[in-house]
Amino acid sequence: MAAQAQDMIVIRNLFKWFGALCAVNNVSLTVPAGKVLVVIGPSGSGKSTVLRCINHLETPSSGEVWVDGIQLTHSHKSINAIRAEVGMVFQQFNLFPHLTALDNIVLAQRVVRKRPAEEARQVAVQQLERVGIPEKAHQYPGQLSGGQQQRVAIARALAMNPKIMLFDEPTSALDPEMIKEVLDVMLELAQSGMTMVVVTHEMGFARNAADEVIFMDHGSIVESNTPDQFFTAPQEERSRLFLSQILH
Repeated sequence: MAAQAQDMIVIRNLFKWFGALCAVNNVSLTVPAGKVLVVIGPSGSGKSTVLRCINHLETPSSGEVWVDGIQLTHSHKSINAIRAEVGMVFQQFNLFPHLTALDNIVLAQRVVRKRPAEEARQVAVQQLERVGIPEKAHQYPGQLSGGQQQRVAIARALAMNPKIMLFDEPTSALDPEMIKEVLDVMLELAQSGMTMVVVTHEMGFARNAADEVIFMDHGSIVESNTPDQFFTAPQEERSRLFLSQILH
């Protein structure tokens, strides 16, 4: 059965095993176009593994993954078609240290999108403006703060014109005072109508940006709800315990 066209991501009965460890245990979820799904839960609960299964950074053990109507299979054709539509931002910025911020954003466009140099440069400038650091275009990653490097990484992903953005704990490697500048960029992106899946420990962002919050533990979805419902009246005892520990 094909996924609905308006659903950008559909996951059905996803399992991921690492040897004897079941990291993702029968997870099903849907992300409609233009919506923001925030996935929270304790470390080791399978959040990042689900995210990485969406663009085949991890190979699902079983189950179905659909992205923009394309079913993810083992074929390079389906993997490449999906990766072309999906931008991903990691904990680590993964910038090339020998390239300027601008050139980091230009390179992927030239290699993957095959854009001419001048067009790629114009897009890079636009995306640096979008993330609020156009004046850093000619600086190298080593000259930038962690928050600025992460914003370059977001700009690089956006420059590829993705239909979906995945964020895997994008602020967890940052100093506390740099977290807000990255979350502000993500919030603006969410409000602009980008389809997003965000794995994060930032509950304020989940409350402000999410259309739906999913709480995972031991590889399974324990609860999914609107942010308002989840944070004010969680349905499950495990959710209440988690929130009581992090929302002092």
